[in-house]
Amino acid sequence: MIILDNAVLSDDIKERHFVCDLNKCHGACCVEGDLGAPLEEDELPKLEEVLEAVKPYMSKEGLAVLEKEGSYILDEEGDYSTTTIGGKECAFAIYDEQNILKCAIEQAYLDGKTKWKKPISCHLYPIRITKYDHYDALNYDQWDICDPACKLGDELKVPIYKFLKDPLIRKYGEKWYAELVKEIEGS
Repeated sequence: MIILDNAVLSDDIKERHFVCDLNKCHGACCVEGDLGAPLEEDELPKLEEVLEAVKPYMSKEGLAVLEKEGSYILDEEGDYSTTTIGGKECAFAIYDEQNILKCAIEQAYLDGKTKWKKPISCHLYPIRITKYDHYDALNYDQWDICDPACKLGDELKVPIYKFLKDPLIRKYGEKWYAELVKEIEGS
């Protein structure tokens, strides 16, 4: 276990390897699961702010869900998540020409239409954050749909904390990330 300021990280984050392999999994994490992408409460207004810029990137089915249910829901546990198409893929998921799921929010960001990349839960995946009163618990969410990512990560020898450098910095800052690297690698 690694303890840094306001976060506790499982050892898997330093010890396990991971590199997304979209050519093998086809973005299955945008479909699998019980709900859409987890959203932090402070992301709700950000999502609403970028919605008009994101809509042109969305599928007809995703747009229909937005019209009917909105862009997010509050679940039974009091957590927010994006709405889904038929209880499956995230309403913001779009298929590219290779039938790989991508994010309409991120596509709008990459095209310079928004300044918000996507929900931090998506950017940080396979790390999931559980919030407690005084700290966040960061855990590796291991499941079979990511087996190709684990295999590629092992081949390339890329630990999870290095693969997720940018989103970890986005969430906790550069100083925090530098401390994480120092804690894991020494010096």
